Amino acid sequence: MKIKSLTALIVLTIFTVKISAQNKNISLNEERANKLYAFAFECIDKEYPNKPGGVLGNDSYLSPPRVIHPAFYGCFDWHSSVHGHWALVTILKEFPQFSKRDDIIGKLKRNITKDNIIKEVEYLNDPNNKDFERTYGWAWLLKLDDALLEWSDPVADSLHNSLLPLVNIINERFIEFLGKLNYPIRVGEHSNIAFGMSFAYDYASKYNKRLADAIEQKAKIFFLNDRSSPLSWEPGGFDFLSPSLQEASLMMKIIPKDEFEIWLKGFLPGFEEDPGRFLKVAIVSDRSDGKLAHLDGLNYSRAWCLYEIGHKLGNEAMISLADEHFNYSYSKMDSGEYAGTLAGLFCPIC
Repeated sequence: MKIKSLTALIVLTIFTVKISAQNKNISLNEERANKLYAFAFECIDKEYPNKPGGVLGNDSYLSPPRVIHPAFYGCFDWHSSVHGHWALVTILKEFPQFSKRDDIIGKLKRNITKDNIIKEVEYLNDPNNKDFERTYGWAWLLKLDDALLEWSDPVADSLHNSLLPLVNIINERFIEFLGKLNYPIRVGEHSNIAFGMSFAYDYASKYNKRLADAIEQKAKIFFLNDRSSPLSWEPGGFDFLSPSLQEASLMMKIIPKDEFEIWLKGFLPGFEEDPGRFLKVAIVSDRSDGKLAHLDGLNYSRAWCLYEIGHKLGNEAMISLADEHFNYSYSKMDSGEYAGTLAGLFCPIC
């Protein structure tokens, strides 16, 4: 199977894990885990093609990706490498006897070392790159550490301890950024702040009260008074996130259920009663175009949000709509419609 869209791959992994206990027909079974493993395992030490994404301060910055980012140099760009590592950790966490366990652990231990992470910290502390991967990559790094902390395996403790200096700086950087961000970022791509806050909150609600408090406070300032979100404007042509559903997913975590139900009625009027009237499956015209293939990622991330909210509220219509979104894009993964090779897999779409 050849696939161009890493967004689709990784978002698929996220919510198949999260909903596996609730949806027997859409679970991270071993067959799906093997497919996801193959892509993530190949990518995390595949250096080229590569999109660095940082700022060059002078000639000394011109080094190979493996030198600049010795832990996360593969997968085309930094955040893709981070969530490639996350995908592998998640597979081992869900399937302790996974057939490729030793191979995966070998790669994880080669990449996530104390020395390598010190170099990653140095890069984030560089005056030219203090906003590197803000906040998408930051959120994924916290998601990776969350997976390590939830993985009951001795190797997880070692990897977490190596990663910790980078986790600590991103925690502080996140709190600092939220403190000075006056307006929400509502786009459907990487910088969507509701997505970054939601992922970071999954981690912070368990492990960092200061960050969790900062996210709760800023989420209420940004979103609590929002009304009548313009769902008819979605999707944008390159979206892999739904601004409206990402915001709703975040608020579902931040405020009590009874308050959330009231808020949702004002934010998406009529949506609970007939969500299919407002959202249709996004159609991809050309899967060889990485930016257009974002829309498969949108279908997956919409489905993930719809499952979360639908199960929270006991709303079967949302769950059914989530199934439609998932099934459309998942069926294309095996259809041969995804173009490219593994070298072309890691395009700047995630």
